[in-house]
Amino acid sequence: MRIIILAVGKAKPGPEQDLLAQYVDRLPWTVEVKEISPNKDQSAEVRKAREADALLKAVPEGSVIIALDEGGITESSEKFAARVAGWRDGGARTLAFIIGGADGHGEVILKKARHKLSLGAMTWPHMLVRGLLMEQLYRAHSIMTGHPYHRA
Repeated sequence: MRIIILAVGKAKPGPEQDLLAQYVDRLPWTVEVKEISPNKDQSAEVRKAREADALLKAVPEGSVIIALDEGGITESSEKFAARVAGWRDGGARTLAFIIGGADGHGEVILKKARHKLSLGAMTWPHMLVRGLLMEQLYRAHSIMTGHPYHRA
């Protein structure tokens, strides 16, 4: 399976990048991170629409689109693993996780997303969200394969 993380904002070297890399290296799936630059000159609605357009253009054809969104579903690691397994077993070749900019997602992304996922009620820095997501993907893989990493 292939994982693509599409995100607004350019990551700089540092602990957030190190966390992301740590789990990318552990996960046997192909992982790619695509970043777009945020638009800062427009109103929030125009900015979200332009960012959404750029993000969706980077989604490979036939991908399952998952939007990380504060209004999304918060689920346990086991439920998330079951959802990922369902997509995989249903023939999904690519999962495209989309992380919006500081103002959230443009409406078109939320409409096109097959699933909206929340990492909880708290607000997380966008660069840290990438590492948190990768850890949960690694955890999902360990649950799916019976690896002892997940001890619940």
